[in-house]
Amino acid sequence: MTAQLKSTSQGQTLILTLSDPAMRNALGPEMYSAGIEALNVAESSHDIRSVVITGEGANFCAGGNLQRLLGNREKPREVQAQSIEGLHNWIEAIRTFPKPIIAAVEGAAAGAGFSLVLSCDMVVAARDSIFVMAYSSIALSPDGGGSWGLSRAVPRQLAAELMLLGERIGAERLHALGVVNQVVEQGEALKQALALAERINARAPNAMASIKELINDASGNSITQHLAQERDHFVNNLHHANAGVGIAAFLNKEKPAYK
Repeated sequence: MTAQLKSTSQGQTLILTLSDPAMRNALGPEMYSAGIEALNVAESSHDIRSVVITGEGANFCAGGNLQRLLGNREKPREVQAQSIEGLHNWIEAIRTFPKPIIAAVEGAAAGAGFSLVLSCDMVVAARDSIFVMAYSSIALSPDGGGSWGLSRAVPRQLAAELMLLGERIGAERLHALGVVNQVVEQGEALKQALALAERINARAPNAMASIKELINDASGNSITQHLAQERDHFVNNLHHANAGVGIAAFLNKEKPAYK
């Protein structure tokens, strides 16, 4: 079966499923382009307020297809460079997508699969799931923003251990470090990620987009720059129709219905 990215929806949540179970959902160029296209469509859809990325079957994602990588060694360097650019374009699309994206992880999230998880806004992981960035075990270095995301998510020394030695780390420890939001029982990751998405979907989409942008920009901003950005977002959101709905509902002890 050819690797593919399946796109379905449940309520106001788009579900993107990495699908190549025989290869533990290894990534490939066809997935990257499909992922970008799916997010482009979802961004302009008022019916979609969140996204969940998951893997088909027992694993989230094994990372790159090693047979394809081996074959690429016999081709011009530009072939692999273009493939990585495709992955990186998808990672950037995930990070800049204005709606929250949740990773639902079962089994292994390895290599670029781990990078993909780190690019998401929130993570729900099965208790027995394993995360590993073992590029060094095959004499390679990370891609997909893995070294960028991991070095910001955990202390430097732990990031070095995980990448230099290719050590595994479990969902429970990543939860303790604040990288995983929820640890759930085996087989429950997608269900609980969708429940989390429903909670997000009930909130004002414009506020969700502002918060995601502020989080993304915080590390690169000075405090002065960030205060100005917060001011502008706050004023824009205050004068959005949803603020009127939210404030009135809060004062009247009612449930808001945002558009």
